[in-house]
Amino acid sequence: MKIVVRIPNWIGDVIFALPALESLKANYPRGEVWIAAHPWVKDLFLGTPYAGRVIAVADGHGPGALRAAAKNLQSHRFDIGLLLTNSLSSALLFSLARIPERWGYRRGGRGLFLTKRVLPGSPGHVRHMVLHYLQLLEGLGLRILPPEIRMSVSEEEKEAARNSVRAFGLDPGKQFALIAPGAAYGQAKRWPATKFAALAGRLREQKKLEVLVVGGAGDAPLAEEIASALDPPPPSLAGKTSLRQMLALISEAAVFISNDTGPVHMANALRVPVVAVFGPTDPRVTAPFHEPATVVKRDDIPCWPCSYRACPYDHRCLVQISAEEVFSAAAAYLT
Repeated sequence: MKIVVRIPNWIGDVIFALPALESLKANYPRGEVWIAAHPWVKDLFLGTPYAGRVIAVADGHGPGALRAAAKNLQSHRFDIGLLLTNSLSSALLFSLARIPERWGYRRGGRGLFLTKRVLPGSPGHVRHMVLHYLQLLEGLGLRILPPEIRMSVSEEEKEAARNSVRAFGLDPGKQFALIAPGAAYGQAKRWPATKFAALAGRLREQKKLEVLVVGGAGDAPLAEEIASALDPPPPSLAGKTSLRQMLALISEAAVFISNDTGPVHMANALRVPVVAVFGPTDPRVTAPFHEPATVVKRDDIPCWPCSYRACPYDHRCLVQISAEEVFSAAAAYLT
């Protein structure tokens, strides 16, 4: 039995899907479970049982790219395809790849391409994404394990992270905080850079912590804005690390402070204390799943939650969260 699972494209959603993968494997202990993933997130599976079974699904659009991806999948002769994505195109891809059994949520007209369909919850039903993926398996009649999310890094990766800290003239033996000011989802999720800078200053002055800024290449301008507000400017690794390098760096941190975005769930999967600043999104759906974690939010705003990518008003759900409030949440995890 060969099973391929189409994983979501966002880092946080990939991490939320890990318990579903474990439950799937428990139902098919003799089966081969493969992962079809966006190239950006495939490295999250290094160090897992799926490390050698990841098929990169490229971003290409159009009939040619779709046919090429389908041909690649078809060559592996999968028996079952499980879709943890919601798109019509991912269901069409599995159909074109001639995977005999194609399972997923019936939504957006893609039921035509599925052989087993599960109705999603009603629009008003709020549930965490971890449960969203597990309930798909439950709807398929499979046994569900108690959900737990864990990731790990090797000792070699950790040592490389310590060396990167040393390269900035910092002592890796001292506690340091990581802040991640970006959010790929959009500007509406981003707590202002000025507040991140004020937070970094408090962590330095009141807790004597070193502070480093991390993120993707697109977060480099935000990191520069934060760094330029402080003297001396904190080191920025935004756009300078791979996903695995960032994971290893996070594993060494005393606390990780971020918007509602993928890296905060990487930290949570490593059980590094996290403080997540939530703006327009609902933490009941995407909050860090395990302790130690604190969500800072303003849920008394009339338009909250809206899940907009750009705020049409004054961004009050984020701008009303003070640096002192986030500092207090982080300080609770620091000795």
